[in-house]
Amino acid sequence: MRSLHERLHREARAYAGGSDRPLAGYTGLMALYAATVLATAATARARRRELPDPTPWDVTLTALATHQLSRLITKDPVTSPLRAPFTSFEGTSGPAELEEDVRGAGARKAIGELVTCPFCTGLWVATASTAGSVFAPRATRLATAGLAALAGADFLHFARAVVQHAADGTS
Repeated sequence: MRSLHERLHREARAYAGGSDRPLAGYTGLMALYAATVLATAATARARRRELPDPTPWDVTLTALATHQLSRLITKDPVTSPLRAPFTSFEGTSGPAELEEDVRGAGARKAIGELVTCPFCTGLWVATASTAGSVFAPRATRLATAGLAALAGADFLHFARAVVQHAADGTS
C-alpha cells in the first residue's frame, strides 16, 4: 500500500511539473460528485420515482437557470462569504461580479477552483436541478423558471447598456 501511495505522489508531482495542482483534492471532489449521483439514483430507484421526460423547453430553462445560478455562486458579491474560506478578493471583473484568487493547497485549493469557476460549478448545479426534477419537480420547475427569468433580465440589462452607450456616442 505504501508503494502505491508513493507512486501516486510521484505521478502527481510529474503531472504538475512544478505547479501546484491539487490532484488529490480533485479526486476527492470527483468522488464526492460520483457518490452523490449514485446515492441520488439509488434513492430514486428505491422510492420508485418516475424519471421525467424533459421537453426542449425544460432543457432551455434548465440551461438558463444553470448558467445564472452558477454565476451567482461563483461571481456574485453577495455570495462571496461562501467563497471566502477558499479565495482572496482581487477586485471586480464585470458588472456585479468579483474577481477572486484561489488560495490554499490540496482540497482547499480544489474547492476554491470549483467555487470560482462557473463552468465547474455548472455541472453541480445542473445535476442538482436534474435530481430536483425527479424528487420535487414542481418546486424545481418554479426555481428554474425564476433563475431563467433572472438570466433573461441580466441579458436585457446588458443590451440596454449597449443601446444607451450607442445613443450617447460612447463605447
